Amino acid sequence: MRVTNKTNSNPVMRGEVFETAEGQGVMTLNGTLAKTGLLLAMLVGAAAVGWAFPNPLFLIVGIVGALVLGLIGGFVPKSTPVVGPLYSLFMGVALGAISAITTVQLAKTQYAGVVPLAVLGTMAVLGTMLGLYATRIVRVTQTFMMVTVGATLAIGLVYLGSFIVSFFWPGVYSLPMYTSGPIGIGFSLLVIVLGGMNLAVDFSTIENGVEARAPKYMEWYAGFGLLVTLVWIYLEMLRLISKLAGNR
Repeated sequence: MRVTNKTNSNPVMRGEVFETAEGQGVMTLNGTLAKTGLLLAMLVGAAAVGWAFPNPLFLIVGIVGALVLGLIGGFVPKSTPVVGPLYSLFMGVALGAISAITTVQLAKTQYAGVVPLAVLGTMAVLGTMLGLYATRIVRVTQTFMMVTVGATLAIGLVYLGSFIVSFFWPGVYSLPMYTSGPIGIGFSLLVIVLGGMNLAVDFSTIENGVEARAPKYMEWYAGFGLLVTLVWIYLEMLRLISKLAGNR
């Protein structure tokens, strides 16, 4: 049985990889859930370290390390049994530091509990999309995937372009989409919805991988890809809450 989702907006979980993967063992849903849970636990543990020591050096090393590992895992699926856990550790430290810094910034606002709110928001998106996908209220059609891919690439180019431009014009982050006004808040809500759409595509890709009896190591690849989407949603939740605090 072949995988039908050949396109996935998640750069580290591409549908065609499940179709062409070769190796021992068989990918299962329970195995994928176990690997995802382990990666998430490692991420949370590393985040506790980043939270306790929000050192700028840790933040930079964590982000750079996670980016490099993400690229390796995305292009070399067989590496994910090793790369996945390492990514969780590096990204966890970075997330912990970012969360600590954001908490300090919002300490005197009504959103002082920004981290629990962002975690709950992320879990709410995950639970909602899982329920909608499981009941087939949301169906991952080719059109759905094309829209999700196109929108995700567009958002990615906006963020990347803004980062590059910021070296020459720091004021780029004063643009409406990055501020605490209605446009900025609406933009973050749109990105979170897009993150939820990516989760649905991830679920479909995993389901097709299991049906196609992909190799056992693809459980790590799938868990790794799903974790990347969750991290993205969490970061956007932090950004949204920060905007809401600044809008008061």
